[in-house]
Amino acid sequence: EVQLVESGGGFVQAGGSLRLSCAASGFTSANYAIGWFRQAPGKEREGVSCISTNDGSTYYADSVKGRFTISSNNVKNTVYLQMNNLKIEDMGVYYCAAETEAGFCDYNAMDRWGKGTLVTVSS
Repeated sequence: EVQLVESGGGFVQAGGSLRLSCAASGFTSANYAIGWFRQAPGKEREGVSCISTNDGSTYYADSVKGRFTISSNNVKNTVYLQMNNLKIEDMGVYYCAAETEAGFCDYNAMDRWGKGTLVTVSS
């Protein structure tokens, strides 16, 4: 069974950086995608970024383009989200999720989820 474990969340001042990690295990196919989501209190969960193992394609929400970078280390079976120039509106619980049916990024087709890691940004 596919399992995902997030880590790297913490407390940071606006303008600072954090790197989140998503350790994945249990995949039976080389074609899958890993997406990052976040949810703040009182707000809907939103897709932040995604990477596909099929072609390495990456995607970013407009709100984080130019500041966040998603990458993967296939040897370590880990996907990272480097977050730079953090803003207060970036606060929330960050989740990673996997799509295993087609191996392409689709925020609405994730079928495995981690438990989340909290990111707090102060002014």
